[in-house]
Amino acid sequence: MMRFFTLDQLRENIGIALDALRGSKLRSGLTILGVVIGVATVMTMASIVQGVRDQILDTIQIAGPTTFYVMKIFSKTPVNPQMLPKYIRVRPDLSFAESQRLAELPQIHYAAIWAQVMGRLEYAGNRTQATAIFGADDRYQELQGGELTAGRWFTKAELRSGGAVVVIDETKALRLFGRETAIGKTMNVAGRPLQVIGLYVPPLNAFAPPGQETGAIVPFLFAWHAYNIDKTNALFIPIKPRPGVSVAEAEDAVRVALREMRHLRPSEKDNFDLMSQDQLLDTFMSITDIFFLVMIALASVALMVGGIGVMAIMMVSVTARTREIGVRKALGATRRDILLQFLVEAATLTGIGGLLGIAVGLGTGRLATSLMNIKADMPWGYTGIAVAVSVGIGLVFGVVPARRAARLDPIEALRYE
Repeated sequence: MMRFFTLDQLRENIGIALDALRGSKLRSGLTILGVVIGVATVMTMASIVQGVRDQILDTIQIAGPTTFYVMKIFSKTPVNPQMLPKYIRVRPDLSFAESQRLAELPQIHYAAIWAQVMGRLEYAGNRTQATAIFGADDRYQELQGGELTAGRWFTKAELRSGGAVVVIDETKALRLFGRETAIGKTMNVAGRPLQVIGLYVPPLNAFAPPGQETGAIVPFLFAWHAYNIDKTNALFIPIKPRPGVSVAEAEDAVRVALREMRHLRPSEKDNFDLMSQDQLLDTFMSITDIFFLVMIALASVALMVGGIGVMAIMMVSVTARTREIGVRKALGATRRDILLQFLVEAATLTGIGGLLGIAVGLGTGRLATSLMNIKADMPWGYTGIAVAVSVGIGLVFGVVPARRAARLDPIEALRYE
C-alpha cells in the first residue's frame, strides 16, 4: 500500500474543499482576505521595484556604462549644506577650471561642470510644481538621452556668456503654454526670465544625478550666476573616457590631475569623490532592496493574519463537520485520509487567496507603474513564489485543525449533534 496520496485522492479532496468553501462563501471570503492583501502587496511592490530597476539599467546604458562623475562628496543621502561635518567643509568646491583641465586630458572624451537647482516654471499665470533645473551644455542630450523635439540647443556664444535661454521639458511646455508655440516666448524659470529655444523629451524615467525629474536645462554659467547652487550636493562633473580607454584608466588620470591641481601631498587623502555607474547602480539597488524588504515585512504581517484566520476557520469547520468525519471514518477513512482532506482544504483556501492577490497586485502594479511613467515587465518569478507561499501558509496553519480532525474518535464523532 502506497504511503503517499495519489492524484485521484488529491483531486477528490480538492473537490470536497471547494464544496465546503461554496457552502460558506462569506466566511471563506473573509478568511482569505488577509492572504489576498498580503500577496497583492508583494506583487504590487514587485512590479514597481522591477520597473524601477529596469529603468535605472536602461538610463545607465543611455549615459553609457563608462560615464562617471566627480563630486565634492558622494553620499547615499544628501548632506545638509548648513550643517556640514568638518571633513566635508575642508574640501574645496568643484570649479569650472577643473572641468576644463579634465576635458583636456588625453584619456578623456568629455568633461564639463553641471549644476542642479529646484524651482518652478511659470508663464502667463500658469506654473508647475518645483522641478529639477539643470545648468549644463549642448551635450546634455548625448549624456542623458532623450530627444529634442523642437528648436535647438545652446550655441557656443550662449554657453560662454551664460545666455538667458532655456530648453524645457515638452510636457511642462504643454501645461504652461497650451496650444501656444513655446519657442521664442519668455517665461520664468525659478524666478528668472528666460527665452525658450527648445523643447526636450527625456528618456522614460530619466535618471540623472542626483536623480530628480528634469524640467528645464539652462547654460551652466547662467545657472552659476543666477541661482543659489548647493555646491556640496548639486555640483558635479560628468566624464566620458575616450573610446578604448577603460573606466579605471580614466579615473586614475582624473584623480592624478585633480590631486595636482589641488596640491595634495602623496600622504593626503583625496578631497573629492569619484562616482561610477556601478556605484550609482549599487546605491539605487540597495534603496529598492530596502523598500522591497519593508513591503515584504508589511505583507508578512497580512499573511500571518490571514494564516491565523485560516487556522481559526478550519477549527470551526472541524467542529461543525464532526459528524461527517465520524461517517467517513466509519466507512474506512484513515487518519491520514482525514488529515489530508483538511490540509488540502486549507491549502485550497489560501491558494485561491493567493491567485486573487496576484491578480489584484499585478493590476495595481501596472496602474502604479503607468502613473509613474515606468515600463514594467511581468514579475513571473515573484508570481510563482507568491502562489507557493500562499499554499504553504494553508498547509502550515492547517496542520493543527487537520490533526484535530484526524484524531477524532469515530464513535464519539457519530454521536456529535
